[in-house]
Amino acid sequence: MAIYAFEGKSPKIGKSSFVPESADIIGDVTIGEACFIGVGARIRGDYGTVIIGDRTSVQENVVIHAREGDITVVGSQVQLGHGCLLHNCTVRDFAVIGLGAIISDYAVIGEWAIIGEGAVVRGEVPAGAIAVGIPARVVGKVTDAQRREWLVYKNLYAELASRRYPAGLKRIG
Repeated sequence: MAIYAFEGKSPKIGKSSFVPESADIIGDVTIGEACFIGVGARIRGDYGTVIIGDRTSVQENVVIHAREGDITVVGSQVQLGHGCLLHNCTVRDFAVIGLGAIISDYAVIGEWAIIGEGAVVRGEVPAGAIAVGIPARVVGKVTDAQRREWLVYKNLYAELASRRYPAGLKRIG
Protein backbone atom coordinates (compact mmCIF):
# COMPACT_ATOMS: atom_id res chain seq x y z
CA MET A 1 0.00 0.00 0.00
CA ALA A 2 1.15 3.52 -0.71
CA ILE A 3 0.86 5.41 2.56
CA TYR A 4 2.61 8.75 2.71
CA ALA A 5 3.40 11.25 5.42
CA PHE A 6 3.06 14.82 4.22
CA GLU A 7 4.61 17.79 6.01
CA GLY A 8 4.80 15.86 9.25
CA LYS A 9 1.26 14.47 9.12
CA SER A 10 0.85 10.71 8.76
CA PRO A 11 -2.27 8.65 8.10
CA LYS A 12 -3.81 6.69 10.96
CA ILE A 13 -5.42 3.46 9.78
CA GLY A 14 -7.39 1.04 11.95
CA LYS A 15 -5.62 -2.29 12.43
CA SER A 16 -8.62 -4.26 11.10
CA SER A 17 -8.96 -2.13 7.94
CA PHE A 18 -7.78 -3.28 4.53
CA VAL A 19 -5.78 -1.01 2.20
CA PRO A 20 -4.40 -2.56 -1.03
CA GLU A 21 -1.02 -1.73 -2.55
CA SER A 22 -2.60 0.34 -5.31
CA ALA A 23 -4.47 2.77 -3.04
CA ASP A 24 -2.84 6.05 -2.01
CA ILE A 25 -3.38 7.43 1.49
CA ILE A 26 -1.63 10.77 2.02
CA GLY A 27 -1.13 12.99 5.07
CA ASP A 28 -3.78 13.95 7.61
CA VAL A 29 -6.12 10.99 7.08
CA THR A 30 -7.81 8.88 9.75
CA ILE A 31 -9.46 5.59 8.74
CA GLY A 32 -11.43 3.69 11.38
CA GLU A 33 -11.66 -0.04 12.07
CA ALA A 34 -12.89 -2.71 9.60
CA CYS A 35 -12.87 -0.30 6.65
CA PHE A 36 -12.48 -1.64 3.12
CA ILE A 37 -10.38 0.57 0.84
CA GLY A 38 -10.61 -0.52 -2.80
CA VAL A 39 -7.86 -0.65 -5.40
CA GLY A 40 -7.07 2.70 -6.96
CA ALA A 41 -8.67 4.73 -4.16
CA ARG A 42 -7.01 8.08 -3.50
CA ILE A 43 -7.49 9.67 -0.08
CA ARG A 44 -5.58 12.95 0.22
CA GLY A 45 -5.11 14.81 3.46
CA ASP A 46 -2.25 16.88 2.10
CA TYR A 47 -3.46 20.34 3.09
CA GLY A 48 -6.87 19.42 4.48
CA THR A 49 -8.08 16.65 6.79
CA VAL A 50 -10.00 13.47 5.93
CA ILE A 51 -11.73 11.39 8.62
CA ILE A 52 -13.44 8.08 7.85
CA GLY A 53 -15.40 6.19 10.53
CA ASP A 54 -15.58 2.46 11.23
CA ARG A 55 -16.85 -0.27 8.88
CA THR A 56 -16.96 2.04 5.85
CA SER A 57 -16.41 0.81 2.30
CA VAL A 58 -14.37 3.11 0.05
CA GLN A 59 -14.60 1.18 -3.21
CA GLU A 60 -12.36 1.15 -6.28
CA ASN A 61 -11.20 4.49 -7.72
CA VAL A 62 -12.93 6.64 -5.10
CA VAL A 63 -11.28 10.04 -4.59
CA ILE A 64 -11.57 11.88 -1.25
CA HIS A 65 -9.99 15.28 -0.61
CA ALA A 66 -10.47 18.43 1.48
CA ARG A 67 -9.72 22.10 0.94
CA GLU A 68 -6.80 23.76 2.68
CA GLY A 69 -7.42 23.95 6.41
CA ASP A 70 -10.79 22.23 5.99
CA ILE A 71 -12.18 18.73 6.45
CA THR A 72 -14.01 15.92 4.69
CA VAL A 73 -15.83 13.61 7.10
CA VAL A 74 -17.23 10.20 6.14
CA GLY A 75 -19.18 8.48 8.90
CA SER A 76 -19.33 4.88 10.00
CA GLN A 77 -20.92 2.11 7.93
CA VAL A 78 -20.99 4.28 4.83
CA GLN A 79 -20.86 2.73 1.36
CA LEU A 80 -18.89 4.80 -1.20
CA GLY A 81 -19.57 3.28 -4.62
CA HIS A 82 -16.95 2.71 -7.29
CA GLY A 83 -15.52 5.88 -8.78
CA CYS A 84 -17.33 8.42 -6.65
CA LEU A 85 -15.70 11.70 -5.66
CA LEU A 86 -16.00 13.45 -2.29
CA HIS A 87 -14.57 16.92 -1.86
CA ASN A 88 -14.73 18.95 1.34
CA CYS A 89 -18.06 17.51 2.44
CA THR A 90 -19.76 15.52 5.20
CA VAL A 91 -21.32 12.10 4.70
CA ARG A 92 -23.10 10.89 7.83
CA ASP A 93 -23.36 7.33 9.19
CA PHE A 94 -25.00 4.57 7.10
CA ALA A 95 -25.27 6.71 3.94
CA VAL A 96 -24.85 5.12 0.51
CA ILE A 97 -23.13 7.06 -2.28
CA GLY A 98 -23.78 5.55 -5.73
CA LEU A 99 -21.28 4.73 -8.44
CA GLY A 100 -19.64 7.79 -9.95
CA ALA A 101 -21.54 10.29 -7.78
CA ILE A 102 -19.93 13.61 -6.88
CA ILE A 103 -20.40 15.06 -3.41
CA SER A 104 -19.13 18.61 -3.75
CA ASP A 105 -17.82 21.32 -1.44
CA TYR A 106 -19.76 21.80 1.80
CA ALA A 107 -22.46 19.29 0.85
CA VAL A 108 -23.96 17.31 3.73
CA ILE A 109 -25.41 13.84 3.22
CA GLY A 110 -27.72 12.85 6.07
CA GLU A 111 -27.70 9.59 7.98
CA TRP A 112 -29.10 6.69 5.92
CA ALA A 113 -29.48 8.88 2.82
CA ILE A 114 -28.94 7.18 -0.54
CA ILE A 115 -27.37 9.11 -3.42
CA GLY A 116 -28.01 7.61 -6.88
CA GLU A 117 -25.35 6.70 -9.41
CA GLY A 118 -23.82 9.68 -11.20
CA ALA A 119 -25.64 12.25 -9.05
CA VAL A 120 -24.02 15.60 -8.26
CA VAL A 121 -24.75 16.90 -4.76
CA ARG A 122 -23.97 20.53 -3.98
CA GLY A 123 -26.20 21.11 -0.96
CA GLU A 124 -27.82 19.08 1.79
CA VAL A 125 -29.63 15.76 1.44
CA PRO A 126 -31.72 15.05 4.56
CA ALA A 127 -31.44 11.89 6.64
CA GLY A 128 -33.26 8.95 5.09
CA ALA A 129 -33.78 10.63 1.71
CA ILE A 130 -33.05 9.23 -1.75
CA ALA A 131 -31.53 11.79 -4.11
CA VAL A 132 -30.71 11.40 -7.82
CA GLY A 133 -29.76 13.53 -10.82
CA ILE A 134 -27.66 16.52 -11.79
CA PRO A 135 -28.08 18.48 -9.67
CA ALA A 136 -29.30 15.90 -7.18
CA ARG A 137 -32.85 16.24 -5.95
CA VAL A 138 -34.78 14.23 -3.39
CA VAL A 139 -37.12 11.71 -5.02
CA GLY A 140 -38.12 9.50 -2.12
CA LYS A 141 -37.46 8.08 1.33
CA VAL A 142 -35.35 5.09 2.28
CA THR A 143 -37.51 2.14 3.33
CA ASP A 144 -36.84 -0.37 6.11
CA ALA A 145 -36.36 -3.04 3.42
CA GLN A 146 -33.66 -0.91 1.75
CA ARG A 147 -31.91 -0.41 5.10
CA ARG A 148 -31.90 -4.16 5.73
CA GLU A 149 -30.58 -4.85 2.23
CA TRP A 150 -27.80 -2.26 2.52
CA LEU A 151 -26.76 -3.58 5.95
CA VAL A 152 -26.01 -6.92 4.28
CA TYR A 153 -23.57 -5.21 1.90
CA LYS A 154 -22.06 -3.03 4.62
CA ASN A 155 -21.42 -6.10 6.77
CA LEU A 156 -19.96 -7.97 3.79
CA TYR A 157 -17.40 -5.22 3.13
CA ALA A 158 -16.45 -5.01 6.82
CA GLU A 159 -15.88 -8.79 6.78
CA LEU A 160 -13.87 -8.51 3.56
CA ALA A 161 -11.67 -5.85 5.18
CA SER A 162 -11.14 -7.40 8.59
CA ARG A 163 -11.06 -11.12 7.78
CA ARG A 164 -11.33 -12.32 4.20
CA TYR A 165 -8.84 -10.06 2.35
CA PRO A 166 -6.08 -10.39 4.98
CA ALA A 167 -6.45 -14.19 4.91
CA GLY A 168 -7.32 -14.82 1.26
CA LEU A 169 -5.63 -12.22 -0.96
CA LYS A 170 -2.39 -13.51 -2.43
CA ARG A 171 -0.31 -11.70 -5.03
CA ILE A 172 0.56 -14.16 -7.82
CA GLY A 173 2.26 -11.96 -10.36
